[in-house]
Amino acid sequence: MSCSCQAPAEDGCSGGESFALRVLGDDMLPEFRHGDIIIVEPDGALADGCFVLARPGGEWTLRQLVRRGSAWSLRALNPAAATCPDTALEDLSAVHGRVIQKAVPGRRKLTKSYL
Repeated sequence: MSCSCQAPAEDGCSGGESFALRVLGDDMLPEFRHGDIIIVEPDGALADGCFVLARPGGEWTLRQLVRRGSAWSLRALNPAAATCPDTALEDLSAVHGRVIQKAVPGRRKLTKSYL
């Protein structure tokens, strides 16, 4: 599994049900740290700058969705994440949900909404 999140179970959630994942790695620092819990809404509205769960090339990843003109790409926030460069998207079919919330285990006050 690639860069930043544990893959959801293929049969674990149905339709538009939101689900939780644990962030793995540091590609999305400083916004998301290793061990953070994210809530993903599969049917969430996509927009430039939102954080998404995507599967480009068959590997799950957490990235920021970026629009440049009419083209879309996935970007890691951490400049040290050279092993995971920006990924150009032909269309948005590789995006499987929008991050709507982040929680830090054991630190309820650090919960953040992305709606």
